[in-house]
Amino acid sequence: MNLNFVNKLDKALLFSTIALILIGLIVILSTSYSSGGVDFINFNKQLYFALLGIIVMIFVSNIDYRSLKNYTGIFYLFACFILIIVLFYGSFVRGTSSWFSFGMFNVQPAEFVKIIIIIVMAKYLAALKNIMVDIKKMLVSAIYVSLPVLLILLQPDFGSAIVVLVIWFSMLLISGLNKSSLYIILCSAIIIFVLGWSFFLADYQKNRITTFINPQIDLQGAGYNVNQSIIAIGSGQFWGKGLGHGSQSQLNFLPEKHTDFIFAVIAEELGFIGVVIVLILFAILFYRIFKIIDEVQDNFGKLLIIGIAVLLGFHVLINIGMNLGIMPVTGIPLPFISYGGSSLFAFLMGIGIVQSVYLKGRNYELIKEEQ
Repeated sequence: MNLNFVNKLDKALLFSTIALILIGLIVILSTSYSSGGVDFINFNKQLYFALLGIIVMIFVSNIDYRSLKNYTGIFYLFACFILIIVLFYGSFVRGTSSWFSFGMFNVQPAEFVKIIIIIVMAKYLAALKNIMVDIKKMLVSAIYVSLPVLLILLQPDFGSAIVVLVIWFSMLLISGLNKSSLYIILCSAIIIFVLGWSFFLADYQKNRITTFINPQIDLQGAGYNVNQSIIAIGSGQFWGKGLGHGSQSQLNFLPEKHTDFIFAVIAEELGFIGVVIVLILFAILFYRIFKIIDEVQDNFGKLLIIGIAVLLGFHVLINIGMNLGIMPVTGIPLPFISYGGSSLFAFLMGIGIVQSVYLKGRNYELIKEEQ
């Protein structure tokens, strides 16, 4: 690894990313305590993916991001291919056939598809040269996105499908979406929600939505997770109960404590101080991302970073929101902190792309294309 190259990376972005990963590893290890000792399986697997992901992040940082435009067709076909394959040969984990199993490790293709959609959309929108996105262009982009979303819904993975749609809509909106296209998208969203509720959503997914609207409706069933999460967050108070001493997490009252509800564990064991540290690190990360967006001259690079910012921001918003009971439970992980090798790996690939744009896009001189 070329250390001189590493020194050229955006250090604040690199520091905040690694610091969040370290916090995640510490809390995952804390949730592994039990009366029988410590189970290092989850910690070891997350550490392995973290180290491998950081290496890949640095490798991607060294690639000229503009070369990604040459492979969008291959990326897109690969994304659709693996989403089809996982439907037939995927392993069922937590009620969905969203995973490939490789011994001790499970890989979730949808996490990588999110990055691919960002690259595909960035190329398509950059080619419009800042022209307002009209109905025709919006429909073309919708066709690109609809097939991966449909395949993800068939798994069924409602959370990942929503993330892809939010990325698509946000990148369109930032690129300049006219009112007619906006109205069509909003009306389509209502129709899709009605159809999804009637034909696609499983009963447990419907229960999550109704519980979000009224958390007290089923405290022993669909509302149990959120209720235990709120109790854990409140019990941490200012300083927290200490690592390995959270009653909700250590006594297993809090389900999915190392994945969906790891933020509640942080609040319970590290208290308000721990929550503030995590939020400050995310603030640093997003501050640097938006500063890089301002400095980039290349429209493709700018759109790439915007897509990754939306991906990370939406995950943070939904995950923390569902821990607080103000967002529906969708199984969306907290970036860099929640246990999950596929999501961690994909997020680090995204940061690698941002670093690549930081290194090569700020001084990029736009070349006038032949008319």
